[in-house]
Amino acid sequence: MEEKVAIIGIFIQDIEAASKVNELLHEYADCIIGRIGIPYREKSLNIISVIISASPDKISALSGKLGRIKGISAKAMQAKL
Repeated sequence: MEEKVAIIGIFIQDIEAASKVNELLHEYADCIIGRIGIPYREKSLNIISVIISASPDKISALSGKLGRIKGISAKAMQAKL
């Protein structure tokens, strides 16, 4: 299956869930190109952008698993190459 490049945007509203997010990202470390995290303290929100190169199924799986963590919102956007 061909690989796609995608950005997964993650909003962490419950800081207690951050460790679950990091564990999950560690599981997918082999296909993560980079990530950046920004705390938005005034809004009690943490924002992470993850750039990933993987099959569309793997991208969807990671995004879906992230979205099922309580206190987390996640969406993926795939590049059209």
